[in-house]
Amino acid sequence: MAQLIHSRSPPVKHFVGKSISMAKHSPIKNINIVDLIITFKNNQNRPDSVCRGNHAKEDYMTAREIVRLTLDFEGPERVARSFKNSDIVSGGCSAQTHSTDWREIGGGRWERTDEWGNLWARIDKTSKGEVVKGVLQNISDLDSYEFPDYSKPEDYACVAKRRADHPDKWLIGDLPGFAFNIARKMRKLDQYLMDLFLEPDRMHELHDRIDVMLEHMIRNYAAQGCDCVMLLEDWGTQTQLLISPDMWRQEFFPRFVKLCGIAHELNLKVFMHSCGMIAAIIPGLMEAGVDLLQFDQPDLHGIDTLASYQENGKITFWCPVDIQKTLQKRDEEIIRAKAREMLDKLWKGRGGFLAGYYWDNTSIGLDPMWQEYACEEFIKHGTAGRYA
Repeated sequence: MAQLIHSRSPPVKHFVGKSISMAKHSPIKNINIVDLIITFKNNQNRPDSVCRGNHAKEDYMTAREIVRLTLDFEGPERVARSFKNSDIVSGGCSAQTHSTDWREIGGGRWERTDEWGNLWARIDKTSKGEVVKGVLQNISDLDSYEFPDYSKPEDYACVAKRRADHPDKWLIGDLPGFAFNIARKMRKLDQYLMDLFLEPDRMHELHDRIDVMLEHMIRNYAAQGCDCVMLLEDWGTQTQLLISPDMWRQEFFPRFVKLCGIAHELNLKVFMHSCGMIAAIIPGLMEAGVDLLQFDQPDLHGIDTLASYQENGKITFWCPVDIQKTLQKRDEEIIRAKAREMLDKLWKGRGGFLAGYYWDNTSIGLDPMWQEYACEEFIKHGTAGRYA
């Protein structure tokens, strides 16, 4: 088993402001996909001109209030956003884990160990990479495996500092996913999917242990003043779920209900990121208590389809203009029109939409100016007066 490494680092990663560190400094290493959700003011991967405009005048509502009203569909004065002058900051736990930084091992290959002890690899300097060796090589390894201890309040001091430093911002407490996202890495995805059928009792045991750990994190984030927790769960391929909807309902839905319920009892909202086509479980996620879904490919589901979910409940979507279909067209008018469509169909001046930005332009092969066009439209047209 990998030696536990104390991963205390600068307060919080990858959100907004000059003082925020990059993903490699993240206290919880394996949640660096959040880096692909929120950009910050002086990000080295894009010019400071992104989303130009004079924002010196303070909003009547605080950023924190704008996000709250967005989630409650109560008519914020403008669209909430996660790019320049973002309404959002985040905080992460600084507990001891197995995590290491990325290291170049030769031949263009990079490797790192995540917080659970899984080995990751990539063939470039910027991408997220993937697990190449799970920490639980044999199912019997679960008997002796030691999870990182996320129960200690003192490991959340950096979160309390973020709250004190940004009282008017919406503060996210970063979670490393729920059971599916964590367990599939520990067994490696291909083996894990087989385990769900062949070793259901052992997988249930693994999931239970993960849930206990996550409950500790949720309670500690609430105690330090977070407004929500955010989990990172990639549930879909480009066409369907990674498992059957029936299996999701049987094994995972009750876990969502329990953990979302704990968060709501503590006055925390629940945000969830997922890549891929997950239409089969969106109603179930809403039923379980997920308040916001973060998609980088909103066009995969369709803007009209996402809007239809809002007819049945208060579900907010946090998205940039689609990073694979729309931005890749590299057409200014198409990008601007899509940004306006998202406002007109998902926000409507009432809430339910948070304008996003995918900051890793390098990995998706884009000049930052293409997203700048979308940002400009979100700011220009995302005002309550336009929808009065």
